[in-house]
Amino acid sequence: MGGQDDNGTGRSRLTGRRRPRRDVLEIGGRSLRPSTLMMGYGYDPSLSEGALKPPIFLTSTFAFESAAAGKRHFEALTGESRGGATELVYSRFNGPDQEILEDRLGVWEGAEEALCFSSGMSAIATTLLAYVRPGDTIVHSAPLYAATETLIGKVLGRLGVQWLDFPAGASPESIESVLARASGGRVPLIFLESPSNPTNLLVDIEAVRSCRDKIFTVDPPLIVVDNTFLGPLWQKPMEHGADVVIYSLTKYAGGHSDLVAGGALGARAVIEPIRAMRNILGTITDPHSAWMLLRSLETLELRMSRAGENATRVCASLRDSPKVEHVGYLGFLEDSTSQADIYRRHCTGAGSTFSLYLKGGEREAFAFLDSLKIAKLAVSLGGTETLASHPAAMTHLSVPADRKAALGITDNLVRISVGIEDSDDLIADFAQALESI
Repeated sequence: MGGQDDNGTGRSRLTGRRRPRRDVLEIGGRSLRPSTLMMGYGYDPSLSEGALKPPIFLTSTFAFESAAAGKRHFEALTGESRGGATELVYSRFNGPDQEILEDRLGVWEGAEEALCFSSGMSAIATTLLAYVRPGDTIVHSAPLYAATETLIGKVLGRLGVQWLDFPAGASPESIESVLARASGGRVPLIFLESPSNPTNLLVDIEAVRSCRDKIFTVDPPLIVVDNTFLGPLWQKPMEHGADVVIYSLTKYAGGHSDLVAGGALGARAVIEPIRAMRNILGTITDPHSAWMLLRSLETLELRMSRAGENATRVCASLRDSPKVEHVGYLGFLEDSTSQADIYRRHCTGAGSTFSLYLKGGEREAFAFLDSLKIAKLAVSLGGTETLASHPAAMTHLSVPADRKAALGITDNLVRISVGIEDSDDLIADFAQALESI
């Protein structure tokens, strides 16, 4: 890698906080769409022997061009200077594949900065540890992914952190009431999951922002949104008041059920403390997973669009079945409901993950799941294949029974993530599985 970088240090950069000179962001005054930018944004082939795709940089450390440069890089890395972004130093901090991935993740949300992590939970944990102190209160929507609830309620609880919650779909009045109760102490952040896992209920992010600004006039808490279920194609939380957007990149971004990763996006000032915590903990994505995600982002829009179209057809075939109690699908919201109002303001699509409530209980749900032939009985979502699971007995097994009941995580609930198979084949599979009940 020869040549000279943009600031004249005499060392080429594959990527970094400075855009490579060859990036084209608009043509004829028209801004290029994310689906187009995923093919090359943040990467200059001339810096890697002309390779069309970025290589996988399997190295633990990077050589400095001089001792003075090494000092300068570590001053930036540790916050001892105002020099901004660091150079490539050590793979616990950064790497070429990870930086290209972060550049492209930021494109989807229009975010100033993005960080990649070794899993969705490491993104959540690192974000919380960057901002939460003993004695703080975290306010969150409910339900959350069970591991997130455990992290907040039990792990951070052991460190003196408390929590208050409000149900997904709560009215602005209810949200304001909970925030007012929390305002007697320090509230570092409000953690939202929309739609909620696994009930598929939307949270009114705009209402949360309005209530927060009304109650916390000084040092307002950050609004952190887990956007795994809908983003980045069907919902952009920062447009509605979120400060940080979290992803399990394992899901739609990875999209092939062959990697585990996470992401966090937001304004530079908000993201930098999270970056510093990631540097300490070493929760960054590995180079190979980052490279695989770069591959997957090229087809993100195609995969999500196909899965969303399939979900619409599948859900339509299920909702009139005499063996189905209810289909919790965002495309079927009644116009007069508060959920429909949130959907119109926040979402551009209904997604491909939904909640299927069967008539009966665990026995009927298990019989349905065990009879599936195309859909795979597995947790996770957002992959090319259709997946089905039983939250009450699987992902949310650790949630106390009374809390599951209060949050609608019932024994007759099956969570389904529709993939990109032929929709008629999926409809036939679900129909025969219902017949087994």
